[in-house]
Amino acid sequence: MSAPHLEHLFHPDNAREYTSGITEAIRLLVDQLATLEGPTTGISPEAAAEPVAEVDLDNPLADGAAALAEVSKLWLEDAVWFHDPSYAAHLNCPVVIPSLVGELLIAAVNTSMDTFDQSVGGTFMERRLIDWTAARAGYPEATRDGIFTSGGSQSNLQALLLARGEAERRGVPLDRLRFLTSADSHFSIAKSARLLGMGDAAAIAIPTDDEHRMDVVALREALDECVVDGLVPAAVVATAGTTDFGVIDPLHAIADACQDFNVWFHVDAAYGGGLLASPKYRHLLDGIERSNSITIDYHKTWFQPVSSSALLVRDLATMQHASWYADYLNPRESENPNQVDKSLQTTRRFDALKLWLTLRTMGPDQIGAYLETVIDLAREVYDILSVQPDIEVVTPSQLSTVVFRYVDPHLDETGLDEDALGDLNRRIRAEMWRGGRGVIAATKVDGRQFLKLTLLNPKATVTDVLDIIEQVRTLGLSSGRAVPEVVR
Repeated sequence: MSAPHLEHLFHPDNAREYTSGITEAIRLLVDQLATLEGPTTGISPEAAAEPVAEVDLDNPLADGAAALAEVSKLWLEDAVWFHDPSYAAHLNCPVVIPSLVGELLIAAVNTSMDTFDQSVGGTFMERRLIDWTAARAGYPEATRDGIFTSGGSQSNLQALLLARGEAERRGVPLDRLRFLTSADSHFSIAKSARLLGMGDAAAIAIPTDDEHRMDVVALREALDECVVDGLVPAAVVATAGTTDFGVIDPLHAIADACQDFNVWFHVDAAYGGGLLASPKYRHLLDGIERSNSITIDYHKTWFQPVSSSALLVRDLATMQHASWYADYLNPRESENPNQVDKSLQTTRRFDALKLWLTLRTMGPDQIGAYLETVIDLAREVYDILSVQPDIEVVTPSQLSTVVFRYVDPHLDETGLDEDALGDLNRRIRAEMWRGGRGVIAATKVDGRQFLKLTLLNPKATVTDVLDIIEQVRTLGLSSGRAVPEVVR
């Protein structure tokens, strides 16, 4: 067998090759940015899949330049660009440059955060960022702790694992445990109940009020019913920034209920956690300091690249429910500060470096100002749309979403029913994607089809967003002429 070629390894001997490869990649990316005319090309799944399936992965290309050219054709040319002001679909933020510098260093050094002897200074930088964020949330200095995770779903899963562990420590059987959360909460809460062996019935959805916030009266009634039925509430999950409406559940009132019933209080602030850096809107999270745990997604409203999330806990002792000790990795008697002791992951990237460089370059107030900008943008857009005769809006957001739909009043003359109106708005969204000039999301409100703007781009203006609405209006008018085809 011939000796392997070693010039591809990241190594001092190959510094020239590394520099060349990275430079070519940056040039490709910058050249692509210069040619963009919208957030997407609108490529179909079939068209995207076909050339990928034709690639022979067993036979490499001639060199790195050829590989980059192939990647450009298969992915980059049709990538979705979140920095474009016409992208307003999901909770994907444009990212700040200091975090991209961090990504470069993270990938090259390839630090793994599981044990001290693989991460050294990274261990303490991550711990410092956890402590800094937890302090901003109002957790007590003596006991607070946490861990970086891959995303909000994992953070929520681990929080509920800890809540389950605390209940089991009191001797409560697994089949009697229940999680209570808003009907508008993230799907990962119900999914976590299944993953934790509690079954789908263990996740109880609490109705929301007219503003789509958790109804605390209904919560207390559900807690009472659990007690009467011999069930044990293991956790109540409040949402600080629902995915659809960007609203924040009444944290103080929920904290009161949790205190009265001795229940773990978790706040899913994956979306709204960026308010911790906002001097203007930090008060919207008042009450979060009373929780037992918090989910924070830095890759949403802190403008970090995926992935960058964290779980914060009030009491570090509760992290024991996620601990496992292996003699070959983190023996119980180890004196080193091993992060794997409190993580669901073993091998884990040094994602904290991205946030560290961002804070040390920009400072938290500037990050908060970015979030304040998109919050103010969403509020202005909502006010404008709320008086448009052909647009129906749902509820004001405390963050940066606007839920709406096209409802041209002239279409009423055709007898357009609710199902047909839903079909019309779905077609509008699909046609916008195919046109490549705008990307918006969709959701349902009380079973009715709506569209959604998720505004996370601080460079977007009211004019940019109203241009998206004008696309919706134009497509709605043209599609509306074909209404008889969709009337049921």
